[in-house]
Amino acid sequence: MPNQQHFELKANWQGGLQGSGQLEAGGLTAAISVPVPLGGPGIGTNPEELLLGAAATCYLITLGTLLQRQGIESVQLKSEIFVSTGTSMHVHKIIHRPVVTFPSFFSSEQRDKLRKAAIRAEQTCMISKALRGNVEVIVEPELLLADSSE
Repeated sequence: MPNQQHFELKANWQGGLQGSGQLEAGGLTAAISVPVPLGGPGIGTNPEELLLGAAATCYLITLGTLLQRQGIESVQLKSEIFVSTGTSMHVHKIIHRPVVTFPSFFSSEQRDKLRKAAIRAEQTCMISKALRGNVEVIVEPELLLADSSE
């Protein structure tokens, strides 16, 4: 059996749909409730944001590791989650939009490696792997030439 790590979360909840609660996990402490668009009070964060946060941070850390190997030290990310709200709720899509800024001396081959790293990060991120088959995860990378005046 491979080496396993253990993480723990503690939470409490008061009330029903209009209720609220608190969660604690490692360095995270947050108020929680159902979001306003889904009929709740919108206090603190919610499961949708937490799932998006897990997917985005896993993707971003994985991408940062891959990009560092290519000499890129920082990356920006915007991610979205799409939830169907019919008779039963379902998370059906997450989109990651990383913005990778590269220096002017990068060749077209190096830029292609950056784009491939953006795709590979989603394929190797453990949260993406856990979602695979249930949630579509899309990556739409943007490569920007660094400002030469910096």
